[in-house]
Amino acid sequence: MSFFDNIFGGKQGENQLKSFWKPIQSEQDLEKAIAMSFEKKIAIFKHSTSCFISKTVLKNFEKEIEQAEEFGADLYFLDLLAHRNISNKIAEDLAIRHESPQLIVIENGKAVNNASHQDITLSQILS
Repeated sequence: MSFFDNIFGGKQGENQLKSFWKPIQSEQDLEKAIAMSFEKKIAIFKHSTSCFISKTVLKNFEKEIEQAEEFGADLYFLDLLAHRNISNKIAEDLAIRHESPQLIVIENGKAVNNASHQDITLSQILS
């Protein structure tokens, strides 16, 4: 691993999701997540695995989650490069402009909050 990879979080372990994430890898996964939003608040984190900013925001958000005692939502993770079609469906179905990175909070099948880039924080879920 190079010096810059050590500082900025290179590719090592990139495909390993933290245990609190539920991956969205198909339209069926997305449908299940949206259905869950009728029982409990959910949040979808849309991440570009090739973008330094997205990697940094993801790391910071994961640190917040790990330090939180409770945040009251199921967390879903979408790899934009692998599943751009699903990201497009989210944007269309929830009437939210696509951004990356992006956190979308959903309750009762509707987006109730969303943020992108450095605006992504745990407070988006808690509010």
